[in-house]
Amino acid sequence: MVPSGLLVTGVSFAAFRGLHWGLQLLPTPGRATLDRWKWRNIFVSFVHSLLTGTMALLGLSLYPQMINDPIHGHPPWALALVAVSVGYFLADGADMLQNQTMGQAWELLCHHLVVISCLSTAVLSGHYVGFSMVSLLLELNSAFMHLRKLLLLSHQAPSLAFSMASWATLATLVLFRLVPLGWMSLWLFRQRYHVPPALVILGGTGLVIVGVMSLILGVRILNNDVLRSRPHPPSSGHQRTRTCCDSELASPVPKDKSTFNPKD
Repeated sequence: MVPSGLLVTGVSFAAFRGLHWGLQLLPTPGRATLDRWKWRNIFVSFVHSLLTGTMALLGLSLYPQMINDPIHGHPPWALALVAVSVGYFLADGADMLQNQTMGQAWELLCHHLVVISCLSTAVLSGHYVGFSMVSLLLELNSAFMHLRKLLLLSHQAPSLAFSMASWATLATLVLFRLVPLGWMSLWLFRQRYHVPPALVILGGTGLVIVGVMSLILGVRILNNDVLRSRPHPPSSGHQRTRTCCDSELASPVPKDKSTFNPKD
């Protein structure tokens, strides 16, 4: 089981690095040419999130025993899906190191390090795969976060598509991010005497980090896309009110990529 998990991780790493490279050969959407690397990087992240998030939701629906027994109950392909995510995070980290300075990338690299450490526990031991599968549900929210960011980079805001992506991001943040994080935290707390202390510390640290990041991202998106985009009465100076889309497009777009996979 361990060799097969490591093999899948290696293949996944090569595949996502290949996708990073292959996108360089394709034209970037016209309005996103100002930051081609960021658009390619987030597009790859979108592909990973859509794939793993959908498969995790489908898998947990077909095999609920992974929820009833998060440590031992899982089909073989579930371990492969977790290994695919490990390979992706390794590839994404390598891509950031190649194209950004440590000052720009350190926050996400620390996030990736926590995620890889947690998911690798399942890949190497063959246990806690169900727990990791629940954590992959967060990727459904990440998929909409990445879609929203791609629309921003392509200057598609404000638009109906951007508005729908923003609302979908907020809805899935509650349903597929905060709810799974709450379930994992409660399960880890209840099982703290049955799980090795090192794993309790590792998992608890990851849950706290990703939980805080998730709340910050949610508040930021709610404020930028919903609250600040509402029409305001004109000021006495008749100056044009600056909307969230104006500020987002006028300033560098941060890369919101937090998913807890045990990732933002």
